Amino acid sequence: MSEELLKIADGLLAVSEGVRALAGKAHSCNCSKNQEEERGQKDEESGNEKSQEKQENAVTIEQVRAVMASKSQDGKTQQVKALIQKYGADKLSGVQPEKYADLLRDAKAL
Repeated sequence: MSEELLKIADGLLAVSEGVRALAGKAHSCNCSKNQEEERGQKDEESGNEKSQEKQENAVTIEQVRAVMASKSQDGKTQQVKALIQKYGADKLSGVQPEKYADLLRDAKAL
């Protein structure tokens, strides 16, 4: 009977470890509070970095295109083309998405 109980306990341990892994908290049962706090701080820091990146990349190509089209219609076609080339492309779709915010700022300044 005790052998069966040990098998059940081992099974429950395996299930609990699987649940922890699915929850993104895969760690052994003997993690100390300091390790958990450090893990929480690292997760929070990476979350802050990700949210900052999202804010920087929040500018879409459609937003840039709208401003560029408006400037082009205002007779600034050559300056619009020069801006696109400044960001390493021959056309707007060739500009790297991480540069959209800077391009938008420069386009608005025309």
